[in-house]
Amino acid sequence: MSLTKSTDSVQSSDVDRSWHLVDLDGATLGRAAVRIATVLRGKHTPNYTPHSDCGDFVVVINASKAVLTGNKLDQKTYRYHTQFPGGLKEAKARDVMRTKSDQAVMSAVRGMLPKGPLGRQMIRKLKVYAGSEHPHAAQNPQTLQL
Repeated sequence: MSLTKSTDSVQSSDVDRSWHLVDLDGATLGRAAVRIATVLRGKHTPNYTPHSDCGDFVVVINASKAVLTGNKLDQKTYRYHTQFPGGLKEAKARDVMRTKSDQAVMSAVRGMLPKGPLGRQMIRKLKVYAGSEHPHAAQNPQTLQL
């Protein structure tokens, strides 16, 4: 008689995903990104499995009103490469938050997710908008407190 028990592992297809709405008006960017990454990974649910995507969808609004503390607006730089020789581009956080604040939020959350195919699958569930309007009202997102 065998006394071994098998552990049930949750698959991505078995997860019932819900939608969450996050308002970044006046919120600190890094602290909000931690909470958003936790929900995207599924760590807030009791059936969390590290090797599968069991997280929920997150809609972020008012990304342009997020706050960076300290001297980060002047000292933090965002870098990207154009894939051409000599194509390394840099931008200060102040300029990025003014023009492409949705990409700054995506970058902050992406850095807190796993690297590789699983992280790329999780980041697709994040929808970021600079203003307060979003096209996901039909999914009836629930407000997520930060």
